Amino acid sequence: MNKSLGWGVLATGWIAELFTRDLIASGLTVTAVGSRSAQKASAFAKRFAIPAAHGSYQQLVADPAVDIVYVATPHPQHIDAALLALEAGKHVLIEKPFTLNAQQAKKIVARAADKNLIVLEAMWTRFLPHMQRIHQIIDAGVLGQLRSVSAEHRQFLPTDPQHRLNALELGGGALLDLGIYPVSFAWDMLGAPTAIQATARFTATGVDAEIATVMQHQGGAMSTTVSALDCAGPNGAVIYGSKARIVIDAVWYCPTSFRVEDYQGQVLETYAEPVAHRGMQFQALEMERLVRTGTRSAIMPPEQSVQIMATLDTIRQQIGLVYPGESRTIK
Repeated sequence: MNKSLGWGVLATGWIAELFTRDLIASGLTVTAVGSRSAQKASAFAKRFAIPAAHGSYQQLVADPAVDIVYVATPHPQHIDAALLALEAGKHVLIEKPFTLNAQQAKKIVARAADKNLIVLEAMWTRFLPHMQRIHQIIDAGVLGQLRSVSAEHRQFLPTDPQHRLNALELGGGALLDLGIYPVSFAWDMLGAPTAIQATARFTATGVDAEIATVMQHQGGAMSTTVSALDCAGPNGAVIYGSKARIVIDAVWYCPTSFRVEDYQGQVLETYAEPVAHRGMQFQALEMERLVRTGTRSAIMPPEQSVQIMATLDTIRQQIGLVYPGESRTIK
């Protein structure tokens, strides 16, 4: 069990580069990379000194030096890539959003269970140190009864109609790329929503440019989220309780600082611990722990990834957003 685990990176885009950089900088072992283009795989392998480059995803998952496959494809390809890796007997870390919809998510989680393999959503924010400290504060009762959560994720992203983010057939739009963060955050803090209201603004290509949600959770707690891909924002978040609040500084979903404030204006705690690298290594460390111990993540349970996709399905139903190949009724 002391043997280092070998990571295989499936796809070679921007997010794969960021994650691979943090893996290597943290001393974890990247043994192979795979792409549908042998040239891209070789260039990626050379850039990061990765021993093996494969010109197909099939070759990557068949590599005996690979124990864990990191899926970094566009959203609609997550299901095929994840199932391919699971069939090859590999554990899988899937970039968020977990899939395109809940139906796909259920298939992945069920197959991983059948194969006795670990599957985890790469919602890297969940694993960051400041989020772990926030949970400790809430669990200690410092905030009292949780009342509401407010979070936004606004960016000014490429406007090229051909860009992945603006392509409906690639699952583009604000919800799956940006909105997944605050929606998952609301789930993490308040649990499953009991009621959901959503509204959106769309681009000329048919993707959602801006999405807003109001959700009610157990005990009457509320969450509000706004995400947009064509207007940048400060991207802060606040958790309100009956006795105090936590104000998370920009950018709340990245390594950052926060303050715990009571309603008399007193600062009860300030958190500002530095994090090495970008911070994506924490999800990888959790993944390796799960593989070594054969346990399931309490931070990002696979069943919750399915449920969060179901929440996103409901949001899409309300705003009328359907991706190519889906029926009007998403189940």
